[in-house]
Amino acid sequence: MENHTTMKVSSLNCIDLANDDLNHSVVSLKQACLDCGFFYVINHGISEEFMDDVFEQSKKLFALPLEEKMKVLRNEKHRGYTPVLDELLDPKNQINGDHKEGYYIGIEVPKDDPHWDKPFYGPNPWPDADVLPGWRETMEKYHQEALRVSMAIARLLALALDLDVGYFDRTEMLGKPIATMRLLRYQGISDPSKGIYACGAHSDFGMMTLLATDGVMGLQICKDKNAVPQKWEYVPPIKGAFIVNLGDMLERWSNGFFKSTLHRVLGNGQERYSIPFFVEPNHDCLVECLPTCKSESELPKYPPIKCSTYLTQRYEETHANLSIYHQQT
Repeated sequence: MENHTTMKVSSLNCIDLANDDLNHSVVSLKQACLDCGFFYVINHGISEEFMDDVFEQSKKLFALPLEEKMKVLRNEKHRGYTPVLDELLDPKNQINGDHKEGYYIGIEVPKDDPHWDKPFYGPNPWPDADVLPGWRETMEKYHQEALRVSMAIARLLALALDLDVGYFDRTEMLGKPIATMRLLRYQGISDPSKGIYACGAHSDFGMMTLLATDGVMGLQICKDKNAVPQKWEYVPPIKGAFIVNLGDMLERWSNGFFKSTLHRVLGNGQERYSIPFFVEPNHDCLVECLPTCKSESELPKYPPIKCSTYLTQRYEETHANLSIYHQQT
């Protein structure tokens, strides 16, 4: 049983994107990536007023009647609305899916674009502009801004991996990335002893995730996934800061050098809103051991895999089959 009387809080490194001392930022980032793969990012250039507006618009979407939200149900390109219990991230410990609703928004690619047939590109379903005026414009602007911040972090990551600063900027990597934001609303009370979670324990699939949250506690990390029993620590939200974590793809790319860490969300009865922004390289990027992460004594641990193959596999493992919704209508 978990002990709820003491709340263990994690202390994470904080990366200041406005810091002129690049070396200090890189050292601090590298330490965070080796330790737990979670860190805060401040002075990223997105104003608090705009962030408040994005959260306000997110709340408006989730406040709509279910039938209105089902009009923009998640499609085969993983865009749109995901109902409560749609996602099951920790089948060993969860009795049913996550107690959260979500809305995926990816890079907008029109049908006449040559890249339209790629699994993670395509048009986004948008709520009717009469129902939510200005909603699409706000979300598209946020997507653009979050991608800009991600690129700045990727340059620091490259330096922390002893690569050239622009290593990940190339077209076959983040020059034409897969970048997907997800609006989330959590509700209810979690009870790990009964297998009920707002969001089950998991590590993220991709390269990195930028998380914007409201002020409600709920996110927990487990720095050592192999420990028995696992020790969970809360990550407190800091106003104006992103919580950034590395995903499994970067752990694989770095030959296990950088860490992708287990995390979960526990609900305390309060509504909690968050917006993760998932960053992955180009569909065709071959994720294989980075040149600085292997040596004669440190051989590659993972076989090369194409980014889109890997992601498709991971999405299918964790989301309900869309056909269940068509049976319900």
